[in-house]
Amino acid sequence: MYTALTIAGSDPSGGAGIQADIKTMTAHGVYAMSALTALTAQNTTGVYDIMEVTAPFLAKQLDCIFTDIFPDAVKTGMTASAELIGVIADKLKEHRAVHIVVDPVMVSTSGSRLIDEDAIDALREKLLPLAELITPNIPEAEVLSGRHIATPEDMEQAAKWMQEHFGCNVLVKGGHQTNTANDVLCVNNRLLWFPGQHIDNPNTHGTGCTLSSAIASNLAMGQNLGQAVQNAKDYLSGALLDMLDLGAGSGPLNHMYRLKG
Repeated sequence: MYTALTIAGSDPSGGAGIQADIKTMTAHGVYAMSALTALTAQNTTGVYDIMEVTAPFLAKQLDCIFTDIFPDAVKTGMTASAELIGVIADKLKEHRAVHIVVDPVMVSTSGSRLIDEDAIDALREKLLPLAELITPNIPEAEVLSGRHIATPEDMEQAAKWMQEHFGCNVLVKGGHQTNTANDVLCVNNRLLWFPGQHIDNPNTHGTGCTLSSAIASNLAMGQNLGQAVQNAKDYLSGALLDMLDLGAGSGPLNHMYRLKG
């Protein structure tokens, strides 16, 4: 049994955060574990409140996991403060975590800001250099790289810049502003494009969480990075094509669509 850990915030509506991560990992046949960074009050219409866990409590969660069931891969999601990012980075180094995928969550699908400025600096300096892969969408890539991104060439240049400055592989996701699902991966300064099917589905709550968790699951199972990304994109497309329609806002995906046969 392969294992994976998500370090992220909770979504009580079940579409994003650790709930989406656990569903995705389970759908891939991977044993899922979680360490909570925050409780949120949110649903498909927005994020209405956030209550962070304390730094010592997050550290204790991570110690309990790594000293008992060591994860074959780790995915990080919403980490709203510099203090918590520092704890995560310290513990990942202390326990020699492998296959770290960082989803640099900054704004929710509904448009709610989920991170402060100090946390962005901590993300750049402490967490991104530990990652095997980071998975920013275009707005996140613009913040991290300090570059405006409007074209595929801009995506390529931003990916190269981030790999050079943060020392990790970079997947820039094109869905937010290019009206496509084409993503570019920068590995060792080499660019690989992953064309995707643009799916006309307004229910996209938790797509970023789902993709990064699927990639982490595939890495845990021993796939190389290119395979992990392609298979994760295929899984996400399937979850969107199921056309689940729940909630009054941007609804969730059907993470378990494969169970329908």
